Amino acid sequence: MKVLIVSDTHGREENLKKVLEKAGTIDMMIHLGDVEGSEERIRSMAGVPVHMVAGNNDWYSSLPGEEIVTIGKYRALLTHGHHYYVGMGHEELKEQAVLKHTDIVMYGHTHCPCLEQTPELTILNPGSLSLPRQAGRAPSYIMMELDREGEAHYTICYLRIKPVSWFPF
Repeated sequence: MKVLIVSDTHGREENLKKVLEKAGTIDMMIHLGDVEGSEERIRSMAGVPVHMVAGNNDWYSSLPGEEIVTIGKYRALLTHGHHYYVGMGHEELKEQAVLKHTDIVMYGHTHCPCLEQTPELTILNPGSLSLPRQAGRAPSYIMMELDREGEAHYTICYLRIKPVSWFPF
């Protein structure tokens, strides 16, 4: 099983389209918020089941604030993360993941990719496809793949964008 995990597209789907083309066949897509009114367009582009939660910029959305989904043998908590103050750390997020009996917690909001794994919990953030904030500022996403034994493997991927040259004369 192959799952594409994205966040913080902010109504700009050009890079999501590129990622979907690059990824090839996927079985599921997860969007961790700040879609800004593009829910249906994103679902249509993906062409597979999409789990989506509301972010802090999805003011008029009917998307849930968080969701628990089953991916193979794993229970995953999906959240944008702003209600858990993820910009200041993962402590509240970890507590909620444990209270909700999940194996994985996925969040967005910070626009910086993150992958932390312990035997008890995997914490991941795909970063942002439209407004990345990490060093190098490359749009990022995560591919989650379940192998034949059902074990999850994660890869933080970066979309390489051709730089624009500018000459002042």
